[in-house]
Amino acid sequence: MDKVTNYKNIVRGIIQEIADMTPSDDVSETQLIVDLERGHFILFSVGWYNNKREYLPFVHIDVKSDGKIWIQHDGTDLVLAQWLLDKGVPKKDIVLAFHAPASRDLIPDFATM
Repeated sequence: MDKVTNYKNIVRGIIQEIADMTPSDDVSETQLIVDLERGHFILFSVGWYNNKREYLPFVHIDVKSDGKIWIQHDGTDLVLAQWLLDKGVPKKDIVLAFHAPASRDLIPDFATM
């Protein structure tokens, strides 16, 4: 299995595990969006809470064709980068995209782009 396919499978497993921990309830629905072909993985909550619209992404990860995993948003307390490391993904293949490009150089060993 090539690296990109492997990374997509790893990310799909992680995001599914998080989705399983955050089930829908009476006021909001947890939605998992997986575009395996293009490498987009999004988990968000949609619904109504106290008459206010809830439309909140809490996980967004992309697997790029160059073999880099871009953590676009980590709205959890689970430290998604650590989960990826625990699954064998090296830091050099993880982009912490929720940090500004100029500040990524300050984070040792992680990819900047």
